[in-house]
Amino acid sequence: MTRVLVSGGTGYAGRFIVEHLLANGYKVTVGGRTAPEPDFFSKDVAFVPLLLDPDADQVEAFDNVYYFVHAAFDHLPGKYRGGEGDDPDGFRRANLDGTVRLFETARDAGVRRCVFLSSRAAYGPQPPGTLLKEDMHGKPDALYGEVKLQAERSLLSLCGHGFVTASLRATGIYGPAGPGRHQKWTSLFEDYLSGKPVPARAGTEVHGEDIARAVRLMLEADTVRINGETFNVSDLMTDNREILSILQRVTRCPHTLPPAAETGDYNAMGTCKIEALGWKPGGMELLQQTVEQLAAFKG
Repeated sequence: MTRVLVSGGTGYAGRFIVEHLLANGYKVTVGGRTAPEPDFFSKDVAFVPLLLDPDADQVEAFDNVYYFVHAAFDHLPGKYRGGEGDDPDGFRRANLDGTVRLFETARDAGVRRCVFLSSRAAYGPQPPGTLLKEDMHGKPDALYGEVKLQAERSLLSLCGHGFVTASLRATGIYGPAGPGRHQKWTSLFEDYLSGKPVPARAGTEVHGEDIARAVRLMLEADTVRINGETFNVSDLMTDNREILSILQRVTRCPHTLPPAAETGDYNAMGTCKIEALGWKPGGMELLQQTVEQLAAFKG
């Protein structure tokens, strides 16, 4: 079996990636600050300490690793944009300098492919209604997006025939969070079910399993089709009203739904590039199934 090292494998997105790779025959090692709890994954995984530290020599973590998926990110709990808090220098040092050091270490250790989990935030503000495409010039207005964009560019500079690289610009990831964890809509669901006012809000969303399938595609696609490339990974444009209407139907909650959010000026993400490789997201059917599942298990 091919060994994959997944940094941040116990994180929200990382867990989906690990589980998907395990289900598809990969031998997975999780890298992070602390080892996962014994029953956090459906199968046993190896663990290696792995830090976002540009001064750390961590080459041993890449022993016998063929693929590296970098999903780790150091931020304030629950916050990405603004996740630096009052320490922007530390945030940049960990998430940019530390990330680049891991990319370089992976290459030098003989890793064959590296996949970076980037973000929609790398685009920054664009004219209202613009379809976000990978060939657009990114102009992030927050440190989170800037760090992601700079990390993408650093990874691109390292790519070559022996070190195949790809970056995935993900949008709002949803889905079950795993044992003992809150899913991203836990507070939204609780507020609605308790009768608290819920604001109108729209966004682009994608299920964690669809992110994981995109990662596996980067590991298995022909080199010439993905090397040095960036791919959008997004699915639905939806809003709180649509999400909670599913919850309302399942729970028969009598509370009023929030008003529909204005989506005409919101920038959707184009996914033609990754769909040309065979990727297809779960769409509304998967959203409905997931909300029903989350409602049944309370998060």
